[in-house]
Amino acid sequence: MMNLFLVKRVVAALLKRIKVLVPPFREGGLGGISTTAPVSMQTPLNKKIIGLQRLFHRVTAKSIGVEIPPSPPSRKGGTTAVIQALMLFVALAAAPQTQATPTPPIIRIGVSTAGVGNPPRTPGGWSAVAQEHRYVEDEFAKEGVKVEWIFFKAQGPAVNEALSNNQLDFTTLGDLPSIIGRSVGLDTRIVLVAGRRGNAYIAVRPDSGIKTVADLRGKRLALNKGTASQLAANRIFATFGLAEKDVRIINMDPATAKAALLSGDVDAFINSFDLLRLQEEGKVRVIYNTKDFPIATYQAHLLVNQKFAQAYPEATTRVVKAMVRAAHWSSEPQNRDAVFKMWGDAGGIREVDYRKEYEGIPFAERLSPQIDPFIIAIDKQSVADAYKFKLIRKPFDVDAWIDRRYLDAALKELKLENYWPRFDAQGKLLAKS
Repeated sequence: MMNLFLVKRVVAALLKRIKVLVPPFREGGLGGISTTAPVSMQTPLNKKIIGLQRLFHRVTAKSIGVEIPPSPPSRKGGTTAVIQALMLFVALAAAPQTQATPTPPIIRIGVSTAGVGNPPRTPGGWSAVAQEHRYVEDEFAKEGVKVEWIFFKAQGPAVNEALSNNQLDFTTLGDLPSIIGRSVGLDTRIVLVAGRRGNAYIAVRPDSGIKTVADLRGKRLALNKGTASQLAANRIFATFGLAEKDVRIINMDPATAKAALLSGDVDAFINSFDLLRLQEEGKVRVIYNTKDFPIATYQAHLLVNQKFAQAYPEATTRVVKAMVRAAHWSSEPQNRDAVFKMWGDAGGIREVDYRKEYEGIPFAERLSPQIDPFIIAIDKQSVADAYKFKLIRKPFDVDAWIDRRYLDAALKELKLENYWPRFDAQGKLLAKS
């Protein structure tokens, strides 16, 4: 809004220039202005203003967004057109100035996996539902905004490179690659949780002499460095008295690592529960999983590129809202079978394996987008552990990395503030407020 006092001063100066007598301004606006200038003294400037006034009056109050104040009476009982036109100017100038919020021409969403199928699909989590049901696309359909889902075979490191080159606006990303990116200066913010408590599995060949994690000393373990698997591996090693340097780490993407394990080119492989299928087929033997070790489970975030968030704050809120809607649909008990089927149909992991992994676990606990005390605590611990294991060069403030505004706005608008369960820093269920 323009400074009303300044506008009054400008009007006063204009009126004096055209010889109109103006008494002192009073609190309460311009309603006290009067004039003794007779109509017969109208100058060419007066006549131009009168013409402008008539033009303005053809514009309705609705179209200009303000209510035009009544013209003040003159001491002669008439109405001065000059004053009326200038008062209209003041009303317009003092009205709130609204500008259309900019809308991005395209929204680029990264997915830290190669995806499955053609075109690629997100294999699991509520993000699979968001992509399949086109929640983000529908949110921006009226504006014609293009939405791109971009998949990365090289996972976290490739996503971070894309972020550094400003090629992504949002991305789902595991805890360690998110932390590595932030630690080297990538200007991202955590806007919601994309996954929580994902279990890690370590598998070996069926005929291997490796029985426990301790037996991995000096052995070849395949993992994708810079991903959540590396942080999980280091945490698991520590519980068995090992460090990463005690194991021969072979850096491979999951597909290559799986083939290497089957061919005997590596001794072990750490990944998610997709290894259960290979165990069922008799091709591998699982020696460890993190079901009883929550601190070593995978967490994932939805990150926003701050350049996008600052340029398009409203669009950022709408993207987060669309994702929250997908998480809500995924969490509803009546949609559980449909979600399992969608995940299984994607082709990466069988539906039966998803059902085994989530047996007895409500989706609302695993698919919650909430940034609760457990997520904050484990993210802080992850930063500390990544530094301890020399996976990052310096720690940073997790609280400053989290931006709750978009999630809070979405939860409030959708009336979902208390829908998902929340967990304390130790992972125990908090009572609903």
